[in-house]
Amino acid sequence: MAFFDSLSQLCDVWKELERSSVPVYIYGTGNGCEGLFSLFKAKNITPSGIIVSDDHSKKKEFLGLKTITVSELESTVDKCTIALAFGTDIPQVMQRIDRLDDRYDLFVPEMSVADDTCFEKDFFLSDIENAKKAYSLLSDDRSRQVFEALCRFKITGRLSHLRPVFTTPGQSYKDILHLSGDEIYMDMGAYNGDTVKEFLSYTGGSYEHIYCFEPDMRNFRKCVKNLSHLDSIDFVNAAAWSFDTTLAFSSSSGRQSAVSSSGRLTSARSADSFLAGREVTYIKYDVEGADVPALLGSRRTINKYYPKICTAAYHRPYDFYKLILLINDIAPGYNFYLRQYPYYPCWETNIFAVR
Repeated sequence: MAFFDSLSQLCDVWKELERSSVPVYIYGTGNGCEGLFSLFKAKNITPSGIIVSDDHSKKKEFLGLKTITVSELESTVDKCTIALAFGTDIPQVMQRIDRLDDRYDLFVPEMSVADDTCFEKDFFLSDIENAKKAYSLLSDDRSRQVFEALCRFKITGRLSHLRPVFTTPGQSYKDILHLSGDEIYMDMGAYNGDTVKEFLSYTGGSYEHIYCFEPDMRNFRKCVKNLSHLDSIDFVNAAAWSFDTTLAFSSSSGRQSAVSSSGRLTSARSADSFLAGREVTYIKYDVEGADVPALLGSRRTINKYYPKICTAAYHRPYDFYKLILLINDIAPGYNFYLRQYPYYPCWETNIFAVR
């Protein structure tokens, strides 16, 4: 395939950052900045400072580096290289990033949401045959465009590859899922109930049954509070996993609460064990890095009923093709679609599998 042959010629984001002839700034503070700072050290890249939003102007230093606000940067720095270290889908913040991208050399190295790894061009090229296989399973031109854009973006760190393939969740519901009023819906990673509400908005409020899995206790309580008025709904305070067990769980009471090496002990259930042979018609997975165990824990259900599937494909850098291969291995015969919702970096990448 000519597209895959062209990828080796793309400039690697890490090499671009290493050879920058102008000051390199990390944009953002918090965990993302800490993770990127560690990767910079491992790759012998020396940042000149940290860019912070104007409303964080009181923070004069972070990780031993001086901070500079966006306004100060734009008024005092003519040339620099910027590495983005946070994620956002807030339109005003994305517009600010676009403005900086227009003026400066801005890159977005892709760091894993689930661990301390990052996308590496050399590893991806070494695994290119698997990527080709996943690409061959995609069912429409838009999915192939998204796949190609993700490859180019992950290698180069250039947002210009990502913007043209943004679509909205509504288009996915209408064009791919075609939900009916008698769905049996399993929401793996229900958060505060927002995705159940989204689901109901596309079924006219009709359904046969809903199962909500949410491991974070505070999120779980919000989910129950927000959805307890619904009939035929089960709430399960457990993480989605490959088998029934107990796991340590780091709780942030946000979307990125996740299984970790330490934290509160939390129940974990496989979908197969919980359902005990019962049918589901649609499963959504957004389980913050536990995507592979959650899918493996649904193997019998998927293989028997072929439910519609939507799974997040951005928690780890290579999920966008590896999860396609996993679902196809579990139950051959699905039609696969890939969609990218508006988000910097390429978070909110979703795989859809339908028959």
